[in-house]
This record gives sequence, structure tokens and C-alpha cells, in this order.
Amino acid sequence: MFGKFLPRNFNFFNMFEKQVGYAQNAADYFKELAAKNEVNSEALGKMRNIEHQADNAAHDIIEQLNKTFITPFDREDIYDLAMELDDVVDMINTIASRMMIYKLKGQDKNLIKFAAVIQESVKSVVCAVKGMRNDKSRKTIAEACVEVNRLENVGDAMRDEVLAELFETEKDPIKVIKLKEIYQDAETVLDICEDVAHVIDSIMVKQA
Repeated sequence: MFGKFLPRNFNFFNMFEKQVGYAQNAADYFKELAAKNEVNSEALGKMRNIEHQADNAAHDIIEQLNKTFITPFDREDIYDLAMELDDVVDMINTIASRMMIYKLKGQDKNLIKFAAVIQESVKSVVCAVKGMRNDKSRKTIAEACVEVNRLENVGDAMRDEVLAELFETEKDPIKVIKLKEIYQDAETVLDICEDVAHVIDSIMVKQA
């Protein structure tokens, strides 16, 4: 009776793994850009291409959700997870865009540190998302979510530390404004990763 509503040529877990792969690509590439701290139009174009692919992946999930009667977990959670994962890539793309607009030059040790923490947080998000298809991966998922939460706390502390240093040592007020915004956006990426972890935690509780 319900056969026509059941998934056939798609799988939500595959779709989420594809989507989170773009988040990993964005985080990895952002780390490269932070090491140079110089974003030109070509580099930004590459990041925007990743962001566009991530948008398409989120759209595909929502489109399939609207067509599917039976889903592996709550429809609201599928929607929330797709949107939060998309927000991770959107914010990384925003930072890259601002780096080009602000014409920042030369390595910035603080941005390099943020990029490394973002990369590790996204890796943990990837681990959690990939674990969702297997009931035996609950411990792995829980550990990955705990690590995302830990890294968000690391990001909070880093933000406060680097802003204090910035206000104390940088004499150019325009540069202060630019770097303050970029550092805060970098920490926001970690906040969004934590939001992803919270959605996954909620799904796991409901499926217990």
C-alpha cells in the first residue's frame, strides 16, 4: 500500500554525506586561504563554487523531503540538519569574500589558528553525519558531537583572546574593524557547527 511512498533511487544518508562533504571542502580550502591571507577573484570563485554545490545539495534534500512520505527520522530534523550544514558553508564563503573585499595582506597567525579549529570541527561534524546511517555508531556520533562542542568553547576563548590583543596592539582603526569582523565570523562558523551537533544529538535521542 505504501510502496509508492518508499525511497527508491535515493537515500537521505547519502544526500547528507554529500552535503557535509562540501562543508569539509570549504573548511579545507579556507585553511589554505588563511595561510596566505590573500584572496583574489580566482580563489573566491573557487570558494563560491563550493558554496553553490552545497546550496544545490541542500536544495536536493528539501526537494526530496517534500516528495517523500516515509523518512528515516523526523521531517523537521531533516530540514534543520540540511539548513545548518548549508549555513556552515555559507559563513565560510562570507569570510573568504570579506578577506578579498578588505584586501588583507600577509599571514595572520590568529586567522590561521581559527582556520585550523574550524577544519577540525567540520571533520567531527563529518564523522557524526556519516555515523548516522549505522545504529552501532552511536558512541562515535556522541564523541564527535562532544568534540564539536569542545571546539566551540575553544573558539569562544580564542575570539576573546585575539580581540583583546587586537585592541591593544593594532593602531589602525580601520584594520581593527576589518579583523574584528573576520575573527567574529570565524567563531560563528564554530557556533554553527555546534548547532549541527545539537540537531544530530536530538535525532539520536529520538531514535533511541
